[in-house]
Amino acid sequence: MAETVVSVDEFRAEARAWLVEHVEPIGDKRTKPRGVDHRTVEQMTVERARQRALYEAGFAAITWPEEYGGRGLSREHEVAFLEEAAGYRMPDLGVVGGTTLGVCANTMLRHASPDFLRRHGPQIFAGAELWCQLFSEPGAGSDLAGITTRATRDGDRWVLTGSKIWSSGAVYADYGMCLARTNWDVPKHRGLTWFAVKLDQPGVEIQPIREINGDTEFCQEFLDDVELTDDDVIGEVDQGWSVAQTMLVFERGAGTPGSAVVAAPTPGLAPDLVALAQRVGRENDPVVRQLIARAHINAYVHGQLARRIAQHLRIDPAGAAGIASYGKLAAGTFLPIRARIGMRIGGPAALIWDDQDLEQQRPSLDFLNSRIMSIAGGTNEMQRNAIGERVLGLPREPSFDTKKSFREVLRAAADWK
Repeated sequence: MAETVVSVDEFRAEARAWLVEHVEPIGDKRTKPRGVDHRTVEQMTVERARQRALYEAGFAAITWPEEYGGRGLSREHEVAFLEEAAGYRMPDLGVVGGTTLGVCANTMLRHASPDFLRRHGPQIFAGAELWCQLFSEPGAGSDLAGITTRATRDGDRWVLTGSKIWSSGAVYADYGMCLARTNWDVPKHRGLTWFAVKLDQPGVEIQPIREINGDTEFCQEFLDDVELTDDDVIGEVDQGWSVAQTMLVFERGAGTPGSAVVAAPTPGLAPDLVALAQRVGRENDPVVRQLIARAHINAYVHGQLARRIAQHLRIDPAGAAGIASYGKLAAGTFLPIRARIGMRIGGPAALIWDDQDLEQQRPSLDFLNSRIMSIAGGTNEMQRNAIGERVLGLPREPSFDTKKSFREVLRAAADWK
């Protein structure tokens, strides 16, 4: 039976006492921009240990069912813990931590078998299993249903062959949640299946990709006759598109446990931009002051939108895919605007820095990183399509291949060349 006898107030007091005794408080909560927050295996080992301590104390899987390693409590309990933990040094598993706990685990909970969840759930929340998404391919990104990585049945096993790309944090991960084609004789949105792939098994090669910001967060994977079993299947065979839709909702930030906390308006007037203006002696420039005000207004609007989205999702979970696109589109729109504001304020000073001074690097790195959210997880254009079709009820864009088998589509594409 779930531990529902614990009230939110009691749980909050329990969390507060544990945090005070076991976790280091932090002052400056500003995160490092992508491109300078490089990780080593040794650093990840330390963060995994922090995650295990959090799990063993009962605060890592608060809303998950007890049979899968959780405490079976409510979302309100989880929000209470996040509020109490805001000033403490929580486990920081980087982008692969977000993928593991925010995207993959939540998708598994809705689609994986009970046996699968009993095997993997406790390991995930204890930091023993980190997961990445083996999703996009060199020839299938925006048209995700056009993937050609194949999983072929061979007796009592599956044989996986193909390549995946743009897999965030794969070099640190233990498993990949992989979308593969298992049936070529049905339309492309059918015949897809998800698999759990152990990334250190024979046939898996991971190659980091050097990015414009100097980091190697993204990776490409080559899958060469990787052997899997039915125990590795997530969801129903040939029904992977519904699993993919769930994953995209979480990837776009909807329904995550911290949304009610993270979405609160940012206090202060764009402190990093104010500091930048002061550093270059432009804090009294009326144009600069207007730019800072614009950044603050955009942040406030974005925060209010996120809270509104969270409210809608609680009321209408069935509409999650379309509603989540609003949040993703907002991030893809506001982040480039804010990055350009930083460059306009800093001018030449935003282009040079001391390698030891993170704040000097921030404007340029924010600019280099600013297009990530307008592309990753579905482009701005895809989000507009989703909003138009799923929320506003506009006609779908014409498509020639929705009723043809994928084998036939590939044959026709080859003939066009």
